[in-house]
Amino acid sequence: NATLAELAPIVEGKPDVTKISAINLEELGRKYRMQKIVFETARDVYDQMKPTWKGSKEYLLAQLIRRIEEFIASDKIRISPPPFTQDEVKCRILITLNMQKLVQHIWEAIRFENTESIVPVFDTDNPIRSTANMQTWYTGKPCEYTKRSHINLCVFDSRWEASEAFELDRNRIVEAWVKNDHLGFEILYIFKGVVRKYRPDFIIKLKTGEFLILETKGQDTQQDITKREFMAEWVEAVNQHGGFGEWHGEVSRNPADVAVVLAEACSTQHEKEAVSK
Repeated sequence: NATLAELAPIVEGKPDVTKISAINLEELGRKYRMQKIVFETARDVYDQMKPTWKGSKEYLLAQLIRRIEEFIASDKIRISPPPFTQDEVKCRILITLNMQKLVQHIWEAIRFENTESIVPVFDTDNPIRSTANMQTWYTGKPCEYTKRSHINLCVFDSRWEASEAFELDRNRIVEAWVKNDHLGFEILYIFKGVVRKYRPDFIIKLKTGEFLILETKGQDTQQDITKREFMAEWVEAVNQHGGFGEWHGEVSRNPADVAVVLAEACSTQHEKEAVSK
């Protein structure tokens, strides 16, 4: 919001509301009444749901307003810094600053609540993709020959990727792997009302027969969290289908943890097998 950005100094890319003067706080408090916050949040969630909503749109909007009022009044929103929870005006301003997070959270909660079952929807032209279908392409980026990948060369976008590729090629738990580059493997997700494409970094086949989608990510943003929520939904749909083996999604937080992530994935499978016997 332009007004908030102007009145609050920017620290590490975000408005620092602790530095807003008392006069400006009073001005913002008058402008951003709680009812306005509720209505604007309801409007944004409504805009995201409207295209696929089959029922009464008036009923949907009324329900959204009620749900948002209940959510804001509940103890589910945690305010930081904590002293701001004692000041109603400061609390309102912080909620306004994080309006998009609120919209995303409520929209996803309603969507998951109204989902009876998850089934995969196949591309009509290319329902199943394979490393065998990759076309030749050219790059000036660093690359290295692979040992356990159907694609003979792996292109590195960073030292982190190079380190992880090396581990995947030598780890005894790995049957085969491929970097998700020019493969067309994408998971659609919605963030801030826009449909986007998520391309995880690696696809790995483990010696257990399972498949692991591996993402490399240091520090998360809200968008990263949303991506993985949709990846979890994709994994659930594919596993429920039952025709493509067992899939999992994991995140590598640093180059040194790949072996641990792989071992944990295999441990989970062994535990399942032990329970089923």
